[in-house]
Amino acid sequence: MRLTPDTVRDEYEWVQDRRSDVVPLVNETRAHLGSQFDVDVEPLTDDAYTAAIDEVFADGDRAVNVAALVHLLRELDVTGDYPGFVVDELLGRELAAMIAGEQPLRLLAEATFHVADVRTHGDDTAAAGADDLDAALAAGVQTRVPGWPWQQTESPFAVE
Repeated sequence: MRLTPDTVRDEYEWVQDRRSDVVPLVNETRAHLGSQFDVDVEPLTDDAYTAAIDEVFADGDRAVNVAALVHLLRELDVTGDYPGFVVDELLGRELAAMIAGEQPLRLLAEATFHVADVRTHGDDTAAAGADDLDAALAAGVQTRVPGWPWQQTESPFAVE
């Protein structure tokens, strides 16, 4: 794989074009997690998804790494899938974390990846990494974008 600024731009556009598949997965994941924690979570809009991806790819250092993971997951296929289960999970978790940002959002995105992943089922003609890619995009963006009640207030643990 060769990464160039053009490759990063192509992956950015591909990720932006996934909004119609990823935004519903984000909202389904948010609704499920909200019910588990007994909180109302604001749904994500297409515009919020677009803005989040714009922000991720505006950071060139992050963009090149995100583009590499996206590209790998788009192409990853393993005969019988199970032997590749670990690698697509690893790449998906890391992509979700990278999109989400810094700690503690990174860790939350990694955990959320697994919730989104069990809700995603790629079609039989797609590469094995395809459903992990959608789950990673959903987990990373849903974690990055505000909407959770705890994100709407200042932390009570900050030392002044």
